[in-house]
Amino acid sequence: MNRIGLAGVLSAAVMTLTLAMPGAASAESKFQCKPDETYVMNVMVSAHPYWVPVYQGFKQAAAAMGCKTVFSGTPDYDIAKQIASFEQDLIKKPAGVLLHPMQADPFIEPINRAIENGTTVVTFAADSPKSKRVSYITSDNLAEAKFAAEEIVKQVGDDAEYGVLENPGQSNHDLRVTAFIDYLAKNYPKMKLVGRQASNQDANVANKAVASMLQANPNLKALWIPEAGSAEGAVAAVLEAKAKVLIMHADITPATLEQIKAGNIHMALSPNQGMQGYLGFVATFMAAHPELIDPFNDYKTSGYNPMSIPFADNGFAVITKENADSFDLNKYMQGRDPS
Repeated sequence: MNRIGLAGVLSAAVMTLTLAMPGAASAESKFQCKPDETYVMNVMVSAHPYWVPVYQGFKQAAAAMGCKTVFSGTPDYDIAKQIASFEQDLIKKPAGVLLHPMQADPFIEPINRAIENGTTVVTFAADSPKSKRVSYITSDNLAEAKFAAEEIVKQVGDDAEYGVLENPGQSNHDLRVTAFIDYLAKNYPKMKLVGRQASNQDANVANKAVASMLQANPNLKALWIPEAGSAEGAVAAVLEAKAKVLIMHADITPATLEQIKAGNIHMALSPNQGMQGYLGFVATFMAAHPELIDPFNDYKTSGYNPMSIPFADNGFAVITKENADSFDLNKYMQGRDPS
């Protein structure tokens, strides 16, 4: 119901905009922003290339509704600094914030306070489920983990040694790793986990971690990594050791894309970033305008936002050597406004 709910809202918005007369959309459509109505997308590690297509999708949806957008966050991998940037955003009283919380629990109070003060919050890619955030937009991390597990077994067999890198504390990365390990343990009990180390999205840490794994486990056959930054360091360690290890990771960066093209990384599973941003904006806009929705439920008496969608799946793509050119960020950004 939740996924269908967002699809229905999006269809209604598109239909309304389509039926409006050219040049008169703002007068005829309720799916339009008021003058200076602004929406913010807030992230951590703001220079990471992952956010670029997400923000492009966010801006595309906003432009269709005549809304203003701001890209915000912190360049650091620091929860205190991201919360500070989020609170700075709130001073300008945006209508809504599409937020990627670095960690779930530290953001509970800031999110709840933002909503109480009139700024709606939707999370994406990572969540703060105990907060009052209205909706959560992401790829299906359980599906990603299952796909990765099945692909690795297909390539190296069901009786092999494997390792994982992880980024403890970020909800989507945690789920990608724990679900992967649990799936193999349940379905392929002969698969042996011989290395599990935290790299925290740091390529240098990942390089040292994988080098240690290879030294201690010369029969290591596969690695699963929940994000691309650590994969950059992992593939370097495997190449330096001249080892034969199948590498799969989630997300994508220009550096790992080149390694996929070279055949050094088997494949990547990347959320559909543009759709994540597009759906994220639509969900945030609708959360800020609940008066546009009158669902058949008890929202009026229970007091929650009728737009509330616990989870909407933006899907994920499988990136291989054959289709890697379709994920070239430089080509994608040609002719686009990066700001």
